[in-house]
Amino acid sequence: MRPLLAVAIAAIGLGLAATVIVLSGEPGFERVQLGPWTSYPHLGAPDIDPYARAAAALDGLAPLGLNEGLAFVARTDDSGAALDSRCAYRISGSDLPARLWTLAAYRADGRLQTNLAGRQGLSSAGLLRAAGGDFVIAAAREARPGNWLPLGRSRSFVLALRLYQASTSALSSAYDGLSLPAIAREACS
Repeated sequence: MRPLLAVAIAAIGLGLAATVIVLSGEPGFERVQLGPWTSYPHLGAPDIDPYARAAAALDGLAPLGLNEGLAFVARTDDSGAALDSRCAYRISGSDLPARLWTLAAYRADGRLQTNLAGRQGLSSAGLLRAAGGDFVIAAAREARPGNWLPLGRSRSFVLALRLYQASTSALSSAYDGLSLPAIAREACS
Protein backbone atom coordinates (compact mmCIF):
# COMPACT_ATOMS: atom_id res chain seq x y z
CA MET A 1 0.00 0.00 0.00
CA ARG A 2 2.82 2.43 0.86
CA PRO A 3 4.62 2.03 -2.51
CA LEU A 4 1.33 2.75 -4.31
CA LEU A 5 0.79 5.87 -2.19
CA ALA A 6 4.35 7.05 -2.89
CA VAL A 7 3.85 6.56 -6.64
CA ALA A 8 0.54 8.46 -6.54
CA ILE A 9 2.10 11.38 -4.63
CA ALA A 10 5.06 11.47 -7.04
CA ALA A 11 2.71 11.43 -10.05
CA ILE A 12 0.62 14.28 -8.66
CA GLY A 13 3.77 16.27 -7.83
CA LEU A 14 5.22 15.75 -11.32
CA GLY A 15 1.91 16.69 -12.92
CA LEU A 16 1.65 19.91 -10.92
CA ALA A 17 5.29 20.79 -11.63
CA ALA A 18 4.81 20.23 -15.37
CA THR A 19 1.67 22.40 -15.34
CA VAL A 20 3.49 25.26 -13.58
CA ILE A 21 6.35 25.07 -16.10
CA VAL A 22 4.00 25.11 -19.09
CA LEU A 23 1.92 28.00 -17.71
CA SER A 24 4.94 30.14 -16.86
CA GLY A 25 6.14 30.15 -20.48
CA GLU A 26 4.87 31.97 -23.53
CA PRO A 27 1.07 31.95 -24.00
CA GLY A 28 0.69 29.72 -27.03
CA PHE A 29 2.43 27.53 -29.52
CA GLU A 30 1.87 29.52 -32.70
CA ARG A 31 4.20 32.47 -32.19
CA VAL A 32 4.90 34.96 -34.98
CA GLN A 33 8.09 37.02 -34.71
CA LEU A 34 8.57 40.24 -36.74
CA GLY A 35 11.83 41.87 -35.65
CA PRO A 36 11.50 42.59 -31.93
CA TRP A 37 7.69 42.25 -32.07
CA THR A 38 6.00 38.98 -31.05
CA SER A 39 2.39 37.99 -31.63
CA TYR A 40 0.30 34.95 -30.78
CA PRO A 41 -2.38 35.09 -33.49
CA HIS A 42 -4.59 32.32 -32.13
CA LEU A 43 -4.86 33.59 -28.54
CA GLY A 44 -8.21 35.18 -29.35
CA ALA A 45 -9.52 32.24 -31.37
CA PRO A 46 -12.43 30.14 -30.12
CA ASP A 47 -10.37 26.96 -30.67
CA ILE A 48 -7.40 28.13 -28.55
CA ASP A 49 -5.36 25.27 -27.12
CA PRO A 50 -5.95 24.58 -23.41
CA TYR A 51 -2.40 25.51 -22.34
CA ALA A 52 -2.58 28.92 -24.04
CA ARG A 53 -6.04 29.48 -22.55
CA ALA A 54 -4.72 28.68 -19.06
CA ALA A 55 -1.61 30.87 -19.52
CA ALA A 56 -3.77 33.80 -20.71
CA ALA A 57 -6.16 33.36 -17.78
CA LEU A 58 -3.27 33.14 -15.32
CA ASP A 59 -1.78 36.38 -16.68
CA GLY A 60 -5.17 38.10 -16.72
CA LEU A 61 -5.00 38.64 -20.49
CA ALA A 62 -8.02 39.60 -22.52
CA PRO A 63 -6.73 38.84 -26.03
CA LEU A 64 -8.20 40.44 -29.13
CA GLY A 65 -10.56 38.23 -31.08
CA LEU A 66 -9.54 37.06 -34.55
CA ASN A 67 -11.67 39.70 -36.27
CA GLU A 68 -10.97 42.48 -33.78
CA GLY A 69 -7.31 43.09 -34.50
CA LEU A 70 -3.72 42.06 -33.96
CA ALA A 71 -1.60 42.45 -30.83
CA PHE A 72 2.20 42.53 -30.62
CA VAL A 73 4.65 42.78 -27.72
CA ALA A 74 8.31 43.87 -27.82
CA ARG A 75 10.68 43.02 -24.99
CA THR A 76 13.83 44.06 -26.86
CA ASP A 77 14.96 46.75 -29.25
CA ASP A 78 16.00 46.04 -32.86
CA SER A 79 19.51 45.02 -31.75
CA GLY A 80 18.12 42.40 -29.34
CA ALA A 81 18.96 44.31 -26.13
CA ALA A 82 16.32 44.17 -23.40
CA LEU A 83 14.20 47.32 -23.06
CA ASP A 84 15.42 49.44 -20.13
CA SER A 85 13.58 52.57 -18.93
CA ARG A 86 16.92 54.23 -18.08
CA CYS A 87 17.41 54.55 -21.85
CA ALA A 88 15.56 56.59 -24.45
CA TYR A 89 14.17 54.88 -27.57
CA ARG A 90 13.27 56.07 -31.06
CA ILE A 91 10.24 54.16 -32.35
CA SER A 92 9.70 54.90 -36.02
CA GLY A 93 7.64 53.60 -38.87
CA SER A 94 4.98 54.29 -41.42
CA ASP A 95 1.24 53.99 -41.16
CA LEU A 96 0.07 50.54 -40.10
CA PRO A 97 -2.74 48.59 -41.82
CA ALA A 98 -5.43 49.24 -39.21
CA ARG A 99 -8.27 51.64 -38.59
CA LEU A 100 -6.67 52.56 -35.25
CA TRP A 101 -3.58 51.37 -33.40
CA THR A 102 -2.17 52.00 -29.95
CA LEU A 103 1.29 51.78 -28.40
CA ALA A 104 1.69 51.49 -24.62
CA ALA A 105 4.50 50.83 -22.15
CA TYR A 106 3.94 48.13 -19.52
CA ARG A 107 6.06 46.86 -16.68
CA ALA A 108 7.62 43.45 -17.25
CA ASP A 109 4.87 41.91 -15.06
CA GLY A 110 2.18 43.18 -17.45
CA ARG A 111 0.90 46.10 -15.38
CA LEU A 112 0.78 49.62 -16.79
CA GLN A 113 3.79 51.75 -15.94
CA THR A 114 3.03 54.72 -13.74
CA ASN A 115 4.82 57.90 -14.72
CA LEU A 116 4.83 61.60 -13.93
CA ALA A 117 2.78 62.46 -17.03
CA GLY A 118 -0.02 60.07 -16.01
CA ARG A 119 -0.21 58.76 -19.58
CA GLN A 120 0.74 55.22 -20.50
CA GLY A 121 0.16 55.10 -24.23
CA LEU A 122 -0.41 56.78 -27.57
CA SER A 123 -2.88 56.16 -30.36
CA SER A 124 -2.48 56.59 -34.11
CA ALA A 125 -5.29 59.15 -34.09
CA GLY A 126 -3.24 61.70 -32.15
CA LEU A 127 0.25 61.29 -33.63
CA LEU A 128 2.24 63.99 -35.35
CA ARG A 129 3.33 62.68 -38.75
CA ALA A 130 5.55 63.61 -41.65
CA ALA A 131 3.91 64.44 -45.00
CA GLY A 132 4.11 60.79 -46.18
CA GLY A 133 2.51 59.41 -43.01
CA ASP A 134 5.75 58.35 -41.33
CA PHE A 135 5.99 58.86 -37.58
CA VAL A 136 8.65 58.99 -34.88
CA ILE A 137 7.86 58.35 -31.21
CA ALA A 138 10.32 59.15 -28.42
CA ALA A 139 9.99 56.72 -25.51
CA ALA A 140 11.80 58.10 -22.47
CA ARG A 141 11.36 58.98 -18.80
CA GLU A 142 11.81 62.70 -19.45
CA ALA A 143 9.46 64.73 -21.65
CA ARG A 144 10.43 65.04 -25.30
CA PRO A 145 9.06 67.26 -28.07
CA GLY A 146 6.71 65.67 -30.58
CA ASN A 147 5.27 62.21 -30.00
CA TRP A 148 6.42 61.24 -26.49
CA LEU A 149 5.67 57.91 -24.81
CA PRO A 150 6.51 58.39 -21.12
CA LEU A 151 8.35 55.55 -19.37
CA GLY A 152 8.02 54.89 -15.67
CA ARG A 153 10.64 54.18 -13.05
CA SER A 154 10.34 50.40 -13.33
CA ARG A 155 13.63 49.48 -15.01
CA SER A 156 12.44 46.74 -17.36
CA PHE A 157 9.39 47.25 -19.51
CA VAL A 158 7.62 45.93 -22.60
CA LEU A 159 5.93 47.73 -25.46
CA ALA A 160 2.46 46.61 -26.52
CA LEU A 161 1.27 47.46 -30.03
CA ARG A 162 -2.38 46.77 -30.84
CA LEU A 163 -3.84 47.12 -34.32
CA TYR A 164 -7.64 47.41 -34.20
CA GLN A 165 -9.77 46.42 -37.18
CA ALA A 166 -6.59 45.48 -39.01
CA SER A 167 -6.92 44.91 -42.72
CA THR A 168 -5.01 41.64 -42.37
CA SER A 169 -6.44 38.51 -40.77
CA ALA A 170 -4.89 36.90 -37.72
CA LEU A 171 -3.57 33.94 -39.69
CA SER A 172 0.21 33.59 -39.69
CA SER A 173 0.47 34.01 -43.48
CA ALA A 174 -1.11 37.46 -43.15
CA TYR A 175 2.03 38.72 -41.41
CA ASP A 176 4.12 38.38 -44.58
CA GLY A 177 5.20 41.84 -45.67
CA LEU A 178 3.80 43.56 -42.55
CA SER A 179 6.24 46.28 -41.48
CA LEU A 180 6.10 47.12 -37.77
CA PRO A 181 7.83 50.09 -36.13
CA ALA A 182 11.58 49.98 -35.58
CA ILE A 183 12.81 50.33 -32.00
CA ALA A 184 16.25 51.99 -31.74
CA ARG A 185 18.00 52.57 -28.42
CA GLU A 186 19.42 56.05 -27.93
CA ALA A 187 21.20 57.49 -24.86
CA CYS A 188 21.02 55.81 -21.45
CA SER A 189 21.31 57.50 -18.07
